[in-house]
Amino acid sequence: MQEIQIWHNPRCSKSRAALELLENKNINSSVLKYLEQTPSKEQLKDVLSKLNMKASQLLRTSENIYKELDLENINDEEKLIDIMVLNPILIERPIIIKGDIAVIARPIEKLEELIK
Repeated sequence: MQEIQIWHNPRCSKSRAALELLENKNINSSVLKYLEQTPSKEQLKDVLSKLNMKASQLLRTSENIYKELDLENINDEEKLIDIMVLNPILIERPIIIKGDIAVIARPIEKLEELIK
């Protein structure tokens, strides 16, 4: 089986559930605690490509900083990626990466589809 990586925030219940599902299925995964080890701009671009989504779709719109920075009105993908590198709390979670494919495990069924 291909290497699985999870971009994990231990304080997030959805993220903990995704990691628990991987562990319960005895799937080895590398854990990136992305709030501590912030992904680079290149890593974010790579994961966006694997998710097949725009930077604006990866933003956590409920975070205070989203509103403070008025991100709703920014359409520049490069600028949004730079902002996520500086403020990783804005990155939706958990992101599970397997080879050239990634999913946001919300709902958890998306992860189950990925690991089939």
